[in-house]
Amino acid sequence: MKQATRHAIFSLFALTLILPGATHLPVVSAESPDQLVVGNFSLATPGGPFPQGWKPLIFEKIKEHTEYDLVQDGQQVVVKAKSQQSSSGLTREIMIDPQEYPVIQWQWKVENILQKGNVAQKSGDDYPARLYITFQYDSSKVGFFEKAKFETIRLIYGQYPPIGAINYIWESKSPIGTMVPNPYTDRVYMYVTESGSAKLNQWVTEERNIYEDYKKAFGEDPPNISGVAIMTDTDNTKESAVAYFGDIVFKKAGKE
Repeated sequence: MKQATRHAIFSLFALTLILPGATHLPVVSAESPDQLVVGNFSLATPGGPFPQGWKPLIFEKIKEHTEYDLVQDGQQVVVKAKSQQSSSGLTREIMIDPQEYPVIQWQWKVENILQKGNVAQKSGDDYPARLYITFQYDSSKVGFFEKAKFETIRLIYGQYPPIGAINYIWESKSPIGTMVPNPYTDRVYMYVTESGSAKLNQWVTEERNIYEDYKKAFGEDPPNISGVAIMTDTDNTKESAVAYFGDIVFKKAGKE
């Protein structure tokens, strides 16, 4: 598989590997709790298995995979990602109504940025840390020709891919707040949440309104969220990176 093809697949369609029907959270109702912890890494054991529902996202044609381990960092257990010219991720399949839980909060820390990273170029489509949110396919939101493409993918993989995704990234140079289509597909939007080296080796807590970000990117209300992935990858830039990921939480608007 060519490099460009592999990245295009990862950018959206390889996330068909986030299969529905296994360990979903239900689509929540008005009586649901104020928050859903979908990445409760802090409750895990260092060196032990990942929390239920989290699984590797491996590209079989990519020989070098990013290493993910649960480690103790200070008083908390977190995911450590180590990438050396490698690419792979961790995913969890979920089903969340973004109108009910529009806010996502997470923690991350990176040891270095990538010198060749560039959100606008295919050759720079690597990041020391990224958080991927995918959205469920909805046939009413695509035109005839796109619908045919989604049907073809369903025939190949046995299910529809996500209709789109928001990718929160720690970029090298682009200003925080930059939102652009992924260089491989306009079904994925990249949002620069952190940039540069000013906060290296510091835990940073991020919070975004995923509902509003989707509307800004795609010009319409989002369908249900279908999956979450974390990733540290350096296979395009041929560099190395180390990052850490803390808990990932979806919250109702206005809730602490």
